Amino acid sequence: MLRLITDFDGPIIDVSERYYRVYQFCLEKTRHLDQQVRQLPKAEFWQLKRSRIPEKQIGIISGLDEVQAQEFAQMRRKTVHTEPYFQYDSLAPGAVEALLKIQETGVDLVVMTMRRVWELDYAFKKYDLGRFFPENRCYCLSNDYVKTRDIDDKPLLMARAIEELPPATDIWMVGDTEADMISATKHGIKVIAVECGIRDRAQLEPYQPDLIVKDLSCAVDLVLERSLQQTPWMGNGELN
Repeated sequence: MLRLITDFDGPIIDVSERYYRVYQFCLEKTRHLDQQVRQLPKAEFWQLKRSRIPEKQIGIISGLDEVQAQEFAQMRRKTVHTEPYFQYDSLAPGAVEALLKIQETGVDLVVMTMRRVWELDYAFKKYDLGRFFPENRCYCLSNDYVKTRDIDDKPLLMARAIEELPPATDIWMVGDTEADMISATKHGIKVIAVECGIRDRAQLEPYQPDLIVKDLSCAVDLVLERSLQQTPWMGNGELN
């Protein structure tokens, strides 16, 4: 059996507008009434995020002082995953078509995400995504889970999935962050990084994914192609 485990935010959902709206809100709330700040254009802000520039530094680049920038960073962390802002998420281009394509082939499709149950349910209902992932193929955090770091929490989800899911002869992971790369490689799973999420290529490469591709559509095509060809996996490849 062929199994594809995919991250949610990045490969399937574009979170850039949510993150940008929270940035705008926190910048406005943190600046002094008469203080001139520079609200970054969305493209510039998102590139800073994808390059893993610290939140505090983004605040300073935007014109806040050190104390304000620290407050800005703390406010951003508390706000970005709150309910009012999830409405700004959108489907990643081509994601639904890619999910349909791989579902039609009978591949065992699993979602693995750092979202909590309610956050995943919200998106499932809004975009009718539950049709791709039955409950026993959804791995996310409980609503009361106390998060530590994604690079620590996500491998725990992967370990649970490996224990609970039926055996598969070929398993692939698709994700857009270091947590996805670490979770897969720790368990000997082939991993494809996508460039459509919250990390750029320079941030993904050090974690040595087997392949780096543009988006979920490219990843699905690659997995299906290799499965049909039954080509022995060589590893350490790269697609542009």
